[in-house]
Amino acid sequence: MHIAITGSHGLIGTALTRRLTGAGHTVTPVTRSGGGGIGWDPVTGEIDAAGFEGVDAVVHLAGAGIGDRRWTPAVKATIRDSRLDGTALLATTLAGLDNPPSTLLSGSAMGFYGDRGDEVLTEQSPAGDGFLADVCVGWEAATRPAEDAGIRVAHLRTGIVLSTQGGALAKMLPIFKLGLGGKLGSGSQWWSWISIHDEVAMIEWLLDADVSGPVNGTAPQPLTNAAFTKVLGKALGRPTLLPIPSFGPKILLGGELADELLFTSAKVLPSVALDHGYVFTHSSLDEALQAVLTERA
Repeated sequence: MHIAITGSHGLIGTALTRRLTGAGHTVTPVTRSGGGGIGWDPVTGEIDAAGFEGVDAVVHLAGAGIGDRRWTPAVKATIRDSRLDGTALLATTLAGLDNPPSTLLSGSAMGFYGDRGDEVLTEQSPAGDGFLADVCVGWEAATRPAEDAGIRVAHLRTGIVLSTQGGALAKMLPIFKLGLGGKLGSGSQWWSWISIHDEVAMIEWLLDADVSGPVNGTAPQPLTNAAFTKVLGKALGRPTLLPIPSFGPKILLGGELADELLFTSAKVLPSVALDHGYVFTHSSLDEALQAVLTERA
């Protein structure tokens, strides 16, 4: 299969490229430089449409980092526009091809659900409130031209991806290895996670699965932050006795960013994947951390 990937140099894109090429697929990156791949620039609206002719599937992962900087109005605009404008450009381009790909797997996130306490969330749950929820709603809607053209579209509502190479876990590890890790605030907020192995394996599975619409990229056993903290501490052989008051991260990151990334509660279950036969390699956090921390994921 010939697969084009946007965001191919990011955490998920790098692992996915490695997995797909290892399985014998042809992978073409979609980058601003266009060197060795397909060129595009979502900011200017330029895209090499001809480069997508004959491609079997597109995996769209590109978007500005969410937790890289404080959320000023300008940063929030960049986060939103990089997703909505890039997705609309890609979907419109694919829809206009003479020989379009049959499948578009387009990024989204569990931020779609907002802060929902202990509510069990599946793909049938409505959107929540907040900046990230609003971004995700627009992000998913931007694929409509591709859907209208008959392309199968699935939205990857990804949770906290566990990897030592980047993301939340990589940022947590230095603190936890020093024995300074602890639950965040009350620790009652639900964290829905997935190992990097299952994240890319699920995407590969979706390339052939008869699935469209939202797909929760989360493991079947979400945990509260307090429980997550204990499991991580045990895996590292370090104590996790020092709770971190909520005001600390809010001062460091800004209140809105800290609330949405660290203190939002989303108990998300991967109902669509399970119902359609995807089998998780790492269903429990213990299994996932053992694999990730020993670089077997």
